[in-house]
Amino acid sequence: MTTPDSRTHTIDDVEGARSRLTFFKVMAFIVGVGLLVLVVEMVLSYGFGLKGEDNPLYWWPQPHGFIYMVYLVATALLGFKVGWSLTKMVLVMLAGCVPFLSFWVERRVAGQVESELAAARQ
Repeated sequence: MTTPDSRTHTIDDVEGARSRLTFFKVMAFIVGVGLLVLVVEMVLSYGFGLKGEDNPLYWWPQPHGFIYMVYLVATALLGFKVGWSLTKMVLVMLAGCVPFLSFWVERRVAGQVESELAAARQ
């Protein structure tokens, strides 16, 4: 018996998958950097007591939330295109919530998808 992630699936639209992979990689990087900025904002706010406009990054949490939503869309578009299970998509999405983890997951996911795309071209 095969599990959803161990089955062999064929990517029919290689160029479409490649463009979605590029979108995912860009968004994973932006969310990773944005999450690090959010951590700095939280340290300034809770660690140093800089509240409101005293904190130079007080405005950052809301834009970061919108950027994270775009990352969720990028992950879903890629996941549906290359045939990921819902569990894998959710785990990749959650990686965007942990500082530095989004960078590692992006590299791992990109490597896997790129190897699948290379196999699909042959």
